[in-house]
Amino acid sequence: MSIVFKEVGKTYDNGVEALKNISVRIEQGEFITIIGLSGAGKSTFLKCVNRIHDVTAGELYVNDVNPNTLHGKDLRAYKRKIGMVFQSFNLISKTTVLRNVLASRVASMPWWKTALGLYSKADKIVALEALEKVGILEKAYTRADQLSGGQQQRVALARTVAQEPNVILADEPVASLDPITAKQVMDDFKRINEKENITVIANMHHVDLALQYAKRVIGIKDGLIVFDGPVDKVNEAVLVHVYGRKLTDDDYIGE
Repeated sequence: MSIVFKEVGKTYDNGVEALKNISVRIEQGEFITIIGLSGAGKSTFLKCVNRIHDVTAGELYVNDVNPNTLHGKDLRAYKRKIGMVFQSFNLISKTTVLRNVLASRVASMPWWKTALGLYSKADKIVALEALEKVGILEKAYTRADQLSGGQQQRVALARTVAQEPNVILADEPVASLDPITAKQVMDDFKRINEKENITVIANMHHVDLALQYAKRVIGIKDGLIVFDGPVDKVNEAVLVHVYGRKLTDDDYIGE
């Protein structure tokens, strides 16, 4: 699934220009991290891909289809192939981990089965396999509110994997986690990217994690892409250009 931005702009109703003249191509199976200051446009970039937001200038194509033109059934089918992981876990706290993961299968079920919670054996297998891929299969029948923050984020990732997407978009997925747990979750993203050939595009607050896990880095500043290249080309001068300053300890996750 290729993603192509052609001179894309996004201006919100309040006049804020979040993206300006963005042109970039992303191929299936890439692992990309997006870096930049808060408010630079990183989240807007992701939300245009899964059409939480429509672009307001230029053109965006995903597998040669412009998602801004899709409606109804076609839009729902498009969104099923693009998973999203947020900083907040968005789990149903008082139900089991397995039930939370199975929620990703609802879009492909008849409405009456959804209403009755009648998941097929095949759906349950997909959900359990997704939990195994993130290393918490043993928690399948544990209530979500009994898990640690890191475990909850892994459930959120498993739920997205069970959706069987081509692309996973992650918006600051480890920003609220401690250093050790953050690395465990990023290891899950890397393993899924490599074994499943799922494209991962992650906005990252912590620069060291962004550089450790990505193969390609995109730097966004004031709505513009100011760097796009392989991780080994990111040096101090590039980071100063992206952030407009030298980085401090707060920009790194530490130990």
